[in-house]
Amino acid sequence: MDPYFSLSPDWLCEVLSPSTAAVDRVRKLPIYAREKVEHVWLVDPLLRTLEVLRRQDRAWLLVATFQGDAKIRAEPFDAIELELGILWADVQL
Repeated sequence: MDPYFSLSPDWLCEVLSPSTAAVDRVRKLPIYAREKVEHVWLVDPLLRTLEVLRRQDRAWLLVATFQGDAKIRAEPFDAIELELGILWADVQL
């Protein structure tokens, strides 16, 4: 079966959980780099963090890490301000 999409996305967001974080970081990130995804966000609702990664060739550069309820501007959407607290408003620790 042929893939439904032939273009890679410019941006992906992975929501990490204790059971998937290693797969998301170790297995998926190299595939995303190979397929030329430009940006990846890793959101960890338990730690309340957002990691912003930018592709450089076949590797990833950590551009920024944000935490808590900060108001942020993050690549590739840095033209708008985002409130991080909205991401984990319903997360029970």
